[in-house]
Amino acid sequence: MKTNLKMTKTLSLGLLAAGIGLFTACNEDPEPEMPFTPGMETFDYGFNEGQLLNNPATAYNGDGAGDHPRNLSAKLEIKEMENGNAEVTIRLENGLDGMQYPVHVHDAADPSTTPNGTPYNETPNGDIFAGMISVSNGMGSQTMQTEMNYDMLLDTYDGFLVVHDPTQAISTTDLGTYLVLGVFGQELPEAEANLRTETFMYDFNEGQLLDNTDLAYDGDHARNLMAEIMVEEMIDGTSKIRISLMNAMEGMTYMVHAHDAADPSTTPNGTPYNETPNGDIFAGGIEGNGGTVMAENELAISFNELTRNYEGFLVVHDPTQAISTTDLTTYLVVGAFAR
Repeated sequence: MKTNLKMTKTLSLGLLAAGIGLFTACNEDPEPEMPFTPGMETFDYGFNEGQLLNNPATAYNGDGAGDHPRNLSAKLEIKEMENGNAEVTIRLENGLDGMQYPVHVHDAADPSTTPNGTPYNETPNGDIFAGMISVSNGMGSQTMQTEMNYDMLLDTYDGFLVVHDPTQAISTTDLGTYLVLGVFGQELPEAEANLRTETFMYDFNEGQLLDNTDLAYDGDHARNLMAEIMVEEMIDGTSKIRISLMNAMEGMTYMVHAHDAADPSTTPNGTPYNETPNGDIFAGGIEGNGGTVMAENELAISFNELTRNYEGFLVVHDPTQAISTTDLTTYLVVGAFAR
């Protein structure tokens, strides 16, 4: 009995010692490292409609040298790297395919110290972000790794994010050329788009287009018919036109056409326009009702392209006689399109 008891105690002490040793060994193992979870913040920027300074005069100037749609937006992503520094990514949406956008961060500055009184340094801060973003399928992005601490960039850096217009010469002072203008690391809410509308009036054809009364209308239609073109800018960079006829005869269908300007030496009958109408601009029948009637067309070209660069003519044909594309005396209205 004593022998067995002694053996049992010895075994128990041995197991206890082994357990203590095992427990001690486990306690001496290094604690597992926690996985790195990077910080990340994102900020959305709407198109520059002057909302940063609450001043429409600082909005993108659609009447200027540029011609960019007003639906472009930007997203800023600031991500923490394992070394504690910040990685900056800028993404563009609704950009023009094939274009390269200059995108810059500008340090805030005292206007009394800058060459042109800007509240920022005109030279971009390339240590944070300065580059060209190429756009394909309306999208583009670029990433830069900085030497600035992530928290410091978010909490202490003062500067501006600028997306320049690739359709015109770059400027670091004219805010009307900036597609996006916002505080770096701060949301810029979208604002109501400043879309333009322009109206062009056309009187009855009395030969005034070419200052030649021999080309005035000669027919039985009342001479009080007039026409109007209203051009609307669309947010995606396209345009829409509405053509109205005033004093149109009830029950009569008026053929209304846009004709591209052309060199008379190249056209079959020496006309200063292509005799085949341009249906992409406008070609259709408008039914008269004794008053004012209208029709619309959506164009693939921009407001500026139509009102500045397109060369063509508006023609309203006489529904009381056979249509002609060469005899101006059959035209109720003839005038330069959208001019």
